[in-house]
Amino acid sequence: MLSWLARDNLDFPPLEQALAEPNGLLAAGGDLSPGRLIAAYRHGCFPWYQEGQPLLWWSPDPRMVLFPGELHVSRSLGKRIRSGLYQVTFDRAFTEVIRQCAAPRRDAEGTWITLDMQQAYLNLHQLGIAHSVEVWQQEQLVGGLYGLALGRLFFGESMFSRATDASKTGFVYLVEQLRTRGFSLVDCQMHTRHLASLGARTIPRHQFKAALKKGLGLDTESCWAADAPP
Repeated sequence: MLSWLARDNLDFPPLEQALAEPNGLLAAGGDLSPGRLIAAYRHGCFPWYQEGQPLLWWSPDPRMVLFPGELHVSRSLGKRIRSGLYQVTFDRAFTEVIRQCAAPRRDAEGTWITLDMQQAYLNLHQLGIAHSVEVWQQEQLVGGLYGLALGRLFFGESMFSRATDASKTGFVYLVEQLRTRGFSLVDCQMHTRHLASLGARTIPRHQFKAALKKGLGLDTESCWAADAPP
């Protein structure tokens, strides 16, 4: 039975109670306050819902993740990155990145990044928890992604691309920065071919829980640093 969350209680049900169909649906209700969002990611779940639906929380099994040491950069992608076609920055245009991620896409109807969701992650960005990666071409924003940094884990949320390999370039830069700072895992949530091509893979929920506990237990503060290259 699906659990409904009370607004005055930040606790989530055990991940093992998530439904098998739809895969990973754990709970409904609650709110998008910074405290609840942080509690959700630390617990191993994340919000996802369409406009008009109640607020839903998910913990899919298996879970798509990338271990930084397993990053795969194809020959063509590496050549494009080395060409200097794109310039990559961090936390320079968070608002625009999340707006671009929320924009309509040809292969999807509507967006799950509602105005309320955008504001919720902007609040986390102002607290230094949510971060963005921007990819520029001739001073035009052509790609990017955003997510949360907690402990030694990065929780990816969404990415967009307006030019060939733009989002992949941003992701490669991100993972390389995370690796140098000792991050142990990037949570990619659900399987996509796009992320699989970069080395992400699925792991069972129990393994994700163990990685979560270890990555959060190593350091109570995020290892994210603001001195990423301009």
